[in-house]
Amino acid sequence: MAKRLTAYVCSECGAEYSKWQGQCTECGAWNVLSEITLESAAATKSPAARRSGWAGKVDAPKIMALKDVQQTEHLRVSTGIGEFDRVLGGGLVEGAVVLVGGDPGIGKSTLLLQAVAKMAATLPVLYITGEESLSQVAGRAVRLDLPLDNVNALAETQVEAILQHASAARPKLIVADSVQTLWTESLTAAPGSVSQVRESAARLVRFAKETGTAVFLVGHVTKEGGIAGPRVLEHMVDAVLYFEGESGSRFRLLRAFKNRFGAVNELGVFAMGEKGLKEVSNPSAIFLSGGSTRQPGSCVMVTREGTRPLLVEVQALVDASPLSNPRRVAVGLEQNRLAMLLAVLHRHGGVLVGDQDVFVNVVGGIRVQETAVDLPVLLAVLSSLQDRPLAEKTIAFGEVGLSGEIRPVPNGEDRLREAATHGFKRAIVPKANAPKTGSVKGMEVIAVERLYEAIDAI
Repeated sequence: MAKRLTAYVCSECGAEYSKWQGQCTECGAWNVLSEITLESAAATKSPAARRSGWAGKVDAPKIMALKDVQQTEHLRVSTGIGEFDRVLGGGLVEGAVVLVGGDPGIGKSTLLLQAVAKMAATLPVLYITGEESLSQVAGRAVRLDLPLDNVNALAETQVEAILQHASAARPKLIVADSVQTLWTESLTAAPGSVSQVRESAARLVRFAKETGTAVFLVGHVTKEGGIAGPRVLEHMVDAVLYFEGESGSRFRLLRAFKNRFGAVNELGVFAMGEKGLKEVSNPSAIFLSGGSTRQPGSCVMVTREGTRPLLVEVQALVDASPLSNPRRVAVGLEQNRLAMLLAVLHRHGGVLVGDQDVFVNVVGGIRVQETAVDLPVLLAVLSSLQDRPLAEKTIAFGEVGLSGEIRPVPNGEDRLREAATHGFKRAIVPKANAPKTGSVKGMEVIAVERLYEAIDAI
């Protein structure tokens, strides 16, 4: 009997080792190596795979000059859901593989089932379920009042059988729910293990590229919030989308963290209801809870998610601290950046909050990762400290440097126009972001270069 060949694979970066060791020398993570069984190319081509016809002979590649490569336009197909199309970059590209992750119960399967039902009217689709029975999937579709006339479904987890059915049915869209339940008979590891997830996903990706079939993969997430399985899984696919949402809130955010065919960090907003997920046509409205009222500690800013400007409300609460080490709590932005901004406020604004507890929150559950939030945070903190609200219909944005300068942010005029469409009349912005060719209609723009100028302006 031939000796089985094994290797050890890092679940974080995908590096392989001939023997087990405690630490991965490539990424530095500890206790992340899992054993896999190595098979020859002939062994991985199982009878089921050979019958499917998808793993046939591949033409040998040849070297070409890039200037001689024929350019082909990526044809996009609408999913029938506008916010979903926005996150995908305008629609689904032929042969694209999209990984969708999110917490349990957030709505991943619901969104994809709605998209499949809409797309089935124009192209053949195949919904593969590995976690639910076909009756459960059909029951959910009936509850959501989805048309099921042209939707084909398959309850299967073995990759070879899935590819065989797909080769016969020739769908243009496949949904695999979920990738952690898939397994291939060429490996002896249990379903959900690093090796099974990686190999199963690799075969689906290869099938998608060779046949031009678009594939959606649903991925489980770990307690840290990342997609379970090897990190190389995110590198194999064309797009990685995360479903986010606060517990108790009916709003869901779909964010693109990787997209080879569109903008990264593009955001789609949905509302969960009895009939599934519905698009939110004006997402700025849900993030402006009381933003138009004059309340101390509140400042409205214009952030940018992908290609979309969004108005969000930044709230701050400053209160005398009973502790020797006052607290700094930030929800929706980086806590270390809050501490840095408070130091700049003291040094270059002459405002001391060293003996105060400071709490900052971005309304609506959205997380602002860009530096344009710096100036609104400091204005909200100052407003709460002095218990004086900002002028009504005022927005602000801008990066604050360590020397107290107000630095510009990208797409300043687009942000101002978005604020003007929502009725805001006054804006405090970096001088470099002030409109150069005329002013934004109905908007008074106050351009500032230093932090003290912004404080004087409010």
